[in-house]
Amino acid sequence: MGKFGKELIESLKQAARHAAGKRIRGGRVSKVELPDVKAIRLSLRMSQHHFAAAYRIPLPTLKNWEQGRRMPDAPAAAYLLAIKRRPREVMEAVSRP
Repeated sequence: MGKFGKELIESLKQAARHAAGKRIRGGRVSKVELPDVKAIRLSLRMSQHHFAAAYRIPLPTLKNWEQGRRMPDAPAAAYLLAIKRRPREVMEAVSRP
């Protein structure tokens, strides 16, 4: 077996150990703070439709996030946290001319 095959088998073993909750040498864990999308929207007293339109988020995406079918990725989570902290400024920044 070649070098590539051995490296591939080793990486699969590491992935299996990681999936089992074991630590692996050289591995890093990144945690993304997932905002409560519905709580952010409700705190702004906005409907799903209005929130999605105001912040240019596709309505189906917003519904999927709120209903737990999908989770925001890291950039979307950062965007939602910006909305939570500075809702007016973000809305102004993304408003259409």
